[in-house]
Amino acid sequence: MPATRRGSTTIITMTTDNMPSGGLYRLFAWLSPSFPTGAFSYSHGLEGEVEAGRVHDRETLQRWIATMIRHGGGRIDADLLRDAYRGDEVGERGLAYRATAELALEASAQGGAFAATVAAAWTDGPRPSAAGGSRSETGEGICHAVAVGTTAAGAGVSLEDALTLYLQSFAANLMSAGLRLGIVGQTDGQRILAALEPVIAEAVAACLVRPREDFGAATFAADIASMRHETQYSRLFRS
Repeated sequence: MPATRRGSTTIITMTTDNMPSGGLYRLFAWLSPSFPTGAFSYSHGLEGEVEAGRVHDRETLQRWIATMIRHGGGRIDADLLRDAYRGDEVGERGLAYRATAELALEASAQGGAFAATVAAAWTDGPRPSAAGGSRSETGEGICHAVAVGTTAAGAGVSLEDALTLYLQSFAANLMSAGLRLGIVGQTDGQRILAALEPVIAEAVAACLVRPREDFGAATFAADIASMRHETQYSRLFRS
């Protein structure tokens, strides 16, 4: 961090080489609600659960999100991110292991938007990869978690940080969906995120030691709700 003095004033010059935590800064940007992946338009089947009356308040929403992180789409995405970060070929798995057409769209559309935006805005950084050897700046054929995993690895972010921020973003988007569905308010939404902090920490720790072969989800009720959502009469969300 070069410094020069002019009279009584010290001027500090920052360059990209000495910017602190450059990779982590980028990861925060890439997983921010403002990053244009279209995450706000997906509820991961939550809208179907609300329609059925199974999720209807802060307690049930918090429990539902925690279950998705531990046993559902959050667990699948965490494992995909981990394996893609390590360079394993998981591109096809990332798109295939989705219970419904809407959940597959949620994964692939966000992956495509993520890859295209990273390529357009972060021109000096790593490019998302399908983690099967093929690279795509349009994101075609890339699942979101895989794209985040390969890009985070190229940016030099630790795997633990990448998993933590990804799952926090996953939880925050589901909480936001619950807020827009009218089952919680702003303060209760933040209470949910605060309560999910240890859940996410435990999920990250488990992911880091879980064998690659122990892959999959077990949230059948949520999958069925997603199937019903595809023909639901009135909908706010795409999934």
